[in-house]
Amino acid sequence: MAFLNDALTHARAHKDRHLAEYRELLAMPSISTLPENKADVERTAEWLAQQLRDLRMEKVSIMPTDCHPVVYGEWLKAPGKPTILIYGHYDVQPVDPLDEWESDPFGAEIRGDYVFARGASDMKGQIFAQLKAMESIAAQGDYPVNVKYLLEGEEEIGSPSLPDFIDSHKELLACDAVLNCDSGIQDKDTPAIIYSLRGLAYFELELRSAEKDLHSGMFGGAVRNPLHVMAELVAALHDADGRVTLPGFYEKVRPLADDERELLQRVPYDEAEWLTMAGATACFGEAGYSTVERIGARPTLEVNGMWGGFTGEGAKTVLPARAHAKISARLVADQDPDAIEGQFRVFLEQHVAEGVTWSLHQHSSGPGSTMDRTSIYMKAAGDALETVYGKQPVFRREGGSVPIVGLLQDKLGVDSVMLGFALPDDGIHGPNERQYIPGFYRGIETYIHYLDLLGR
Repeated sequence: MAFLNDALTHARAHKDRHLAEYRELLAMPSISTLPENKADVERTAEWLAQQLRDLRMEKVSIMPTDCHPVVYGEWLKAPGKPTILIYGHYDVQPVDPLDEWESDPFGAEIRGDYVFARGASDMKGQIFAQLKAMESIAAQGDYPVNVKYLLEGEEEIGSPSLPDFIDSHKELLACDAVLNCDSGIQDKDTPAIIYSLRGLAYFELELRSAEKDLHSGMFGGAVRNPLHVMAELVAALHDADGRVTLPGFYEKVRPLADDERELLQRVPYDEAEWLTMAGATACFGEAGYSTVERIGARPTLEVNGMWGGFTGEGAKTVLPARAHAKISARLVADQDPDAIEGQFRVFLEQHVAEGVTWSLHQHSSGPGSTMDRTSIYMKAAGDALETVYGKQPVFRREGGSVPIVGLLQDKLGVDSVMLGFALPDDGIHGPNERQYIPGFYRGIETYIHYLDLLGR
């Protein structure tokens, strides 16, 4: 226990320096989607590679991909101990709309108990807390487990290079489990572990009824209006009970067992508070399921946008030639994103009206995933959180997608432990993103306990 106590003492004694270094990382505008920030992304990769060198990692390298580089490092000097692959991403979202920020998005300004910056929560704060935990352990001697780092710079643009990178480096990345820091907790004082994530299939649909827009007086009522047809299609995507009507959509959906439904009932949930956070007035979803179950354990199909015809100021009496919609499905484990496209095409063949042609393009996809809640890696995470927070964590299914989790399950055959400290109201991807500083420090201590427990 002396080793553990000394590591915790080191972390507490260096809080100010850790916060200063964290703000240095936040000052780097590593926006992966903008070409003008490519040099900033590369500079951030270099900065993190030096962090790994300072931690005595070996084989530290900045590995090129077709887009942004992967930062890799390893320490494999704990024979007989597990090998943990630590995953994080160092890229961030754009900052628009800039005029809604109360401070410089890359100024890392501290206001009260928060530091405000793009990437503060998603996810520089999480991966940096893990690095500082490693520093605190390294100050006492060797690491208690074998570790490898996979830090990518493309997560915010869908990780396009990562599947090929993993395929080409399976031996290098081989491990017993993944520690994925891209995660969060329930609230400031309630720890949580996400054990299931939904996948994604994203489509764009175009309907066409004529070669060009037409005069609505001459042709209205005599030619199909594709916007009307699109409205009918969108209305037909769900039945009266909120269930998706694509043929075969639920065939692979795992039913929720009674013990898991009871587990999810323990997740703190206040409907009024949840609606306030959403800015909505009422809940709605698939009949027979709670809101917590709907957003984590059931698949969905949502219209993300629709357009066509004249949308400018004033009036223009036009019958549009085309209508468009962007539609996305959130998928649970075992649902195949590519199979969803086939189901969508069958639906369109059955429902698109005569006189209208259609085309469907799949923009992106990623599998859902569910992890073993009973593994030693998950148990160690729960015990570490309970030690630091003084209460057992709640186990949650997350409605969003983290494609790397399913990717590593598929390609390396390993589960991920989602262990991060972001909060639901951190404002990720939006203006004034922030990280709760006491949570950042708790994160460092949790990671120390976690690695120590795995070693023992």
